[in-house]
Amino acid sequence: MQLITPRWDAPANVAAVSTTRTGGVSLGPYAGADGKGGLNLGIHVGDVPAHVAANRALLRGVLPAEPAWLNQVHGTTVVDAATAADVPHADASVSSAVGSVCVVQTADCLPVLLCDSKGSVVGAAHAGWRGLAGGVLQATVARMRQAGGKEIIAWMGPAIGPEAFEVGPDVVDAFVCGDAQARAAFKPYPGHSGKYLADIYALARGVLRSAGVERIWGGDCCTVGDAGRFYSYRRDKITGRMASLIWLKPA
Repeated sequence: MQLITPRWDAPANVAAVSTTRTGGVSLGPYAGADGKGGLNLGIHVGDVPAHVAANRALLRGVLPAEPAWLNQVHGTTVVDAATAADVPHADASVSSAVGSVCVVQTADCLPVLLCDSKGSVVGAAHAGWRGLAGGVLQATVARMRQAGGKEIIAWMGPAIGPEAFEVGPDVVDAFVCGDAQARAAFKPYPGHSGKYLADIYALARGVLRSAGVERIWGGDCCTVGDAGRFYSYRRDKITGRMASLIWLKPA
């Protein structure tokens, strides 16, 4: 497997990784860029179930426990990864339990991993534009603070980049109606009347800062433009899903 390890100033007892499309057994549109086995982790995208199960088993080999998988619905519900039953309808999870793995899946949407500066609580949020505009990051930070986290640190994983994220005025309005400064994250798309290019990383930074999060890392990938490493729904339509995961290690 080819994994991405966040470069951030998280405490030593916080572990985090983000997967790529490389190093699994999936084939066809779910394969790696070279046509060989891809590490698709999504059970809902039409891949062979046995291939997804094998990919998840490969991932499980580098984790302390089975991840708390979510049925993501582009909402703002946050669950406790250590106590959530079955596969809840939610777009974020948090945990204060050592070895409990928070996870979100993406293929252009923004995965955000979070922890507190003392290494007592972690969280993972799936921030597509609807969830981001709706408040999924604020809800995740709030749950982490309820669990005792004070200074929160964030890492933004691989997502659609600012030169590829074409949106309409409805997306602009969804953000600007709540924060006029968010308009700076949108620029007119040359040659495409009524369309804009959105910087989801800039939007997330603004949301996180409004929630009191100042230590923000990552935000330097583009899933659409880097076909060698990443699945992209916007680019390929039929494609796999990657995972971003975070957990607490024993102190």
